[in-house]
Amino acid sequence: MLILLPPSEGKATSGEGPRLDLGTLTLPELTGARERVMAALADLCSGPEDTALDTLGISARQADALKRNLDLATAPTLRAADLYTGVLYDRLGLPDVPGAAGRVLVFSGLWGVVGPADRLPPYRLSMGVKLPPLGGLGAYWRRAMAAPLDALTGDQLLVDCRSAAYAAAYTPGNGVTVKVLRERVVDGVVRRSVVSHMAKATRGDIARSLLVEGVDVSTPGELVDALRDLGHAVELSAPRVLDVIVRD
Repeated sequence: MLILLPPSEGKATSGEGPRLDLGTLTLPELTGARERVMAALADLCSGPEDTALDTLGISARQADALKRNLDLATAPTLRAADLYTGVLYDRLGLPDVPGAAGRVLVFSGLWGVVGPADRLPPYRLSMGVKLPPLGGLGAYWRRAMAAPLDALTGDQLLVDCRSAAYAAAYTPGNGVTVKVLRERVVDGVVRRSVVSHMAKATRGDIARSLLVEGVDVSTPGELVDALRDLGHAVELSAPRVLDVIVRD
């Protein structure tokens, strides 16, 4: 069983490890595709600042990200487990989870997909960006990653905690999408609604429970049973959609 995660908008801003070595990253066969994204990103960030900020979807207050994007080849690195921050990763506590290196895949607009132990420089590039001349990164990585990822994951159950933009980069054949619903009683009627910010925290909790407890199942039904045993309110709303219910 593997857990698929998005990255985070929030990231550490500096590392202290060796320079980037693309050949050491998860799926080294993606090296050529990664080099093309790095080159396109460097071209963008070395051009007019307003254009780069607008393309990357960031504000002038975040302009220091442009320099980080230009320093990818020379900047000190840190483990992906330490690079990604934000709500999901705060709840997951990835650096402290033993055995996560072989059980987690993190999707990235810049790298395609990485593992927690992969050493990366700080960067800023989301999967939703249309990066000249490559176009939309979701479609770009979908073409590049489908075959090698299928070979890597095999017939394992993939617990998909990614957001929509990152899910667009790869559709697993044996995946279960984790969806978070808030349940409330309104005028005596039970109502459920999709949540956003809370969803990140809840997906972090789910991923941590599965990793810390060493859960390794092969079917959606077994996943439901395992999470219920761990105290989570879950159900299958479709054969491959896992609803996590958060109650007020």
